[in-house]
Amino acid sequence: MRRTVFNEDHEAFRETLRAFIEAEVVPVYDEWFTAGQAPRDFYYKLGELGIFGINVPEEFGGAGLDSHKFEAVLYEETARAGVQFGGSGVHVLLALPYIKMLATDEQKKRYLPKFVTGEEMWAIAMTEPGTGSDLAGMKSTAKLSEDGTHYVLNGAKTFITGGVHADRVIVCARTAAPTAEDRRHGISLFAVDTKSEGYSIGRKLDKLGLRTSDTAELAFVDVKVPVEDLLGEENKGFYYLGHNLASERWGIAFGAYAQAKAAVRFAKQYVQERTVFGKPVAHFQNTKFELAACQAEVDAAEAVADRATEALDAGELTPAEAASAKLFCTEVAHRVIDRCLQLHGGYGYMNEYPIARLYADNRVNRIYGGTSEIMKSIIAKDMGL
Repeated sequence: MRRTVFNEDHEAFRETLRAFIEAEVVPVYDEWFTAGQAPRDFYYKLGELGIFGINVPEEFGGAGLDSHKFEAVLYEETARAGVQFGGSGVHVLLALPYIKMLATDEQKKRYLPKFVTGEEMWAIAMTEPGTGSDLAGMKSTAKLSEDGTHYVLNGAKTFITGGVHADRVIVCARTAAPTAEDRRHGISLFAVDTKSEGYSIGRKLDKLGLRTSDTAELAFVDVKVPVEDLLGEENKGFYYLGHNLASERWGIAFGAYAQAKAAVRFAKQYVQERTVFGKPVAHFQNTKFELAACQAEVDAAEAVADRATEALDAGELTPAEAASAKLFCTEVAHRVIDRCLQLHGGYGYMNEYPIARLYADNRVNRIYGGTSEIMKSIIAKDMGL
């Protein structure tokens, strides 16, 4: 069926991006995979390509667009090639909305030009050891100094994607104690310079999938954060975090759909080339039926992902709709990728085949950004249950 979500500009971007991936990423991707991260200078190339500035206002060096459709193309093309762009997804999808929403004009002048070029890579630090999805339970603190010039940050964070290469990290910390009525009260957001004294990177975490994205533990010991780096108002951080969850969950949903689509492509190519019992694997009825069923699921996920994209661009994607899209697309991707790996037989378990890496990369989609169980709770609440 014909898609209407993309126009000629998006398709021209797709061609440019596909050529870039083939020239700059595919030849060295195995090296990144082994190293467990993309090299820092790769992000400068993404900056030169314009990836980081698409949704940044022109006055700060960006393209000034207000659309997630170019990000959608990026998800499709990286999945199609079986690659990842390191931790750069957090830089654009997660960090940028907070800068645009909360930063003052003075802060935007300091932050955004370097954001666009890749000179300053950003990450966001919410999760803490022992708290998981319970952000209201965070223990990190930021106390205002007596002279009012800076905050003193102490605490620890974990599962911070982009944390190794980050130059600035949006850190969530308590500036006030929770109240009896609202345990979410008292959280604030800070744009912390990673070169600050007392800021340290702990382990680079050894993950099952997304091997080329640097994910780390962070620690803060009496880190001085200038008051000029407070994002938004004190104690309203939890509200700010909730405001951007819809776009984050859209990104996970669309990325999962793109992975499922790529899995069918990989499996189709494999079964047409692989011969068993003197015939191509694609010749057998079971193969045809399995791939046909997978394609039908991908078609449905594409429709859901495209609808969510249009709603997000129109500013109409509700939290429940985003949760529904994430739940559906990630569950479809789980089923489809597993079945496509099965069609590869033993080779599907080897990391030299993209389906194996895709299988591992996809698994986290049902966990981060809110687990599938959390998504069901949000949807049920919206249903009045």
